[in-house]
Amino acid sequence: MPSSTSPSAPLSPLISAADLAALIQAPDTDLLVLDCRFSLTNPLGGEQAYAQGHIAGAVYAHLDADLSGPKTGQNGRHPLPTHGGFQATLRRWGVTPATRVVAYDESGGMFAARAWWLLRWAGHTAVQVLDGSWVAWRALHNASPEQAPISTEPGTRTPSDMVLASHADHVVSTQQVLDSLVYATPEIHLVDARSPDRYRGENETLDPVGGHIPGAINRFFQLNLSPDGNFKPADQLRAEFTALLGEHPLDTVVHQCGSGVTACHNLLAMEIAGLHGTRLYAGSWSAWCADPDRPVAR
Repeated sequence: MPSSTSPSAPLSPLISAADLAALIQAPDTDLLVLDCRFSLTNPLGGEQAYAQGHIAGAVYAHLDADLSGPKTGQNGRHPLPTHGGFQATLRRWGVTPATRVVAYDESGGMFAARAWWLLRWAGHTAVQVLDGSWVAWRALHNASPEQAPISTEPGTRTPSDMVLASHADHVVSTQQVLDSLVYATPEIHLVDARSPDRYRGENETLDPVGGHIPGAINRFFQLNLSPDGNFKPADQLRAEFTALLGEHPLDTVVHQCGSGVTACHNLLAMEIAGLHGTRLYAGSWSAWCADPDRPVAR
């Protein structure tokens, strides 16, 4: 059976709407476009938006059903899918080692980054995020409908027999985070991607407890974007993250948020900046605060 290792050279983490449009027109490209639009307050909203119009040929990727696994009450609001579960999803989507994947949403990459990270965690590196999101595609469509088609027809793919090679070292567990606090080890430095008010423990509407993990520093994921909704230039992101992290080695940097979703946006931004090797605490705040005995900072 085929492995999941992509044979081509590493791609840029981002792709422009114009380059995606050209890729769609390329006759010999095995391309999977994932529509990752979603609303944390209306879980059906993304599917409804997809039905009303999406990039032609795109397949819908639901955050809860496709990009997350079963919840236990202790593993957070959006736990990672199991190895077997995500492999089944990628097979249903027809992913092979030769497939190039592009993910998009309408939230500046908030949910597309989760798909991007999951595919890389699963060993498939030929994946990118549409810079400018759905807004950029619609703008190109309005200028040239034939160049950037929008459709209401569901995308279809031939199922594959993809075999994943998950990278467990890309993830840290709640126990590892707790151990780093108890034993004051320098192995984990947390970066919290939530908004500053939620980080401070204010205006918490998604989780039952407000606050943050002691020692975590705050980098709101929306700071990765320019006012036009595109990601900031790589050199600017690099300067900002370097200033934020100081002398901390990259392999000690662990990203978290409320449930392991927007943390992937910071992971993506650091990859754009050429700052490689950081990891994800997938359970994030929603898993951490599930146990009232764990410390909370405000």
